[in-house]
Amino acid sequence: MKPLAGKTVVLGISGGIAAYKGAALCSKLVAMGASVRVVMTEGAAKFVTPLTLQTLSRHPVATDVFDERDPSVVQHIDWADAADAVVVAPATANIIGKMANGIADDMLSTMLLATTAPVIVAPAMNVHMWEHPAVMDNVTKLASRGVRFVEPGTGQLACGYVGKGRLAEPDEIAGAVAALLAGPQPLSGRKVLITAGGTVERIDPVRYITNDSSGKMGFALAEAARDFGADVTLVCARTDEKPPGGVEIVRVESALDMYEAVTGRLSAFDAIVKAAAVADYRPLSKEDKKIKKKEDKLSLELVKNPDILQAVGEWKASHPGERQPFVIGFAAETGDLEKFAMDKLRRKNSDLIVANDVSEQGAGFAVDTNVVSIYGPEGLVEHIPLSAKRTVAERIWQIAAERMTRE
Repeated sequence: MKPLAGKTVVLGISGGIAAYKGAALCSKLVAMGASVRVVMTEGAAKFVTPLTLQTLSRHPVATDVFDERDPSVVQHIDWADAADAVVVAPATANIIGKMANGIADDMLSTMLLATTAPVIVAPAMNVHMWEHPAVMDNVTKLASRGVRFVEPGTGQLACGYVGKGRLAEPDEIAGAVAALLAGPQPLSGRKVLITAGGTVERIDPVRYITNDSSGKMGFALAEAARDFGADVTLVCARTDEKPPGGVEIVRVESALDMYEAVTGRLSAFDAIVKAAAVADYRPLSKEDKKIKKKEDKLSLELVKNPDILQAVGEWKASHPGERQPFVIGFAAETGDLEKFAMDKLRRKNSDLIVANDVSEQGAGFAVDTNVVSIYGPEGLVEHIPLSAKRTVAERIWQIAAERMTRE
């Protein structure tokens, strides 16, 4: 399921250093099913080439209002009329000023003046420029006309300043487009909590026990849930990946940290997905200082960590009158998939178990694909062959949303 299938999005890229993120946004919108038409200003084309955007969008890129390639139409009017939404990202102070004051002196500003489609603006500029009264007045004026804004983030800016003005992440901007155009989504109005990554169990300040989890499956689930309309909280342990935008991030390190983060929030969510790889054991004690090498052997005593999925299932069983989250667990196995998955589902009072054989090619840790079998109380619900983790995540949520609606 692609939330923007059948939709035409005109992406306007103006001339700021963040123009390179416009390429990532274009790719993201295409992946969500949109037909993307890119309009670039002369300045934008100095940061990233039109050929790059043409390749990603699979359509010609418009840069010059006088470059009319099709004599049967006037391009800026044709694209303005065809758009289901127009997104300007990055939007410089200059293009925001043109929009606010009706100036049309290039392809992008002319098309923006001609369109009646909803417009989303993602500003990017120096912090002092963003806070300048002229820019704030222009933003207020546009907002009063119904233009939607994806607020810039705070962080290190290309100019060297640290402050507000950094372009929002492409995921967040694409999520705003999906929320605008896709209408009611399978998870619209739902609150979901997802765990991801591998927990870290400290031995001393420089050593720890962990596992090979990359967090990619959990992040794909968070991203898909967000695009399906959910309000997502992502409890994230160790990972080398960057979490998706547009979701609440709760950072944790150890299994005990994750246990507290999840069990302290149980009544607030409609669905809980335990996709993290949680260490079964932790060192009995953590040394305050680095352990020095002295003996030929070192014994390390481990104690069992609390079972988070078990705790969620037990909470459900003991709170029948309260809000009951739909619980999805994961089982990473190396054989006897159905046997272990069904046993886990029953013991831990889960609604679905997503099982995979991590020894199978393309289904292990730190890869972008997965092969899973989804089990419910009745047994095998669906087997998903080798697919991108995002595709797997979308199908998991489609199955879960259907079952949540029945309850």
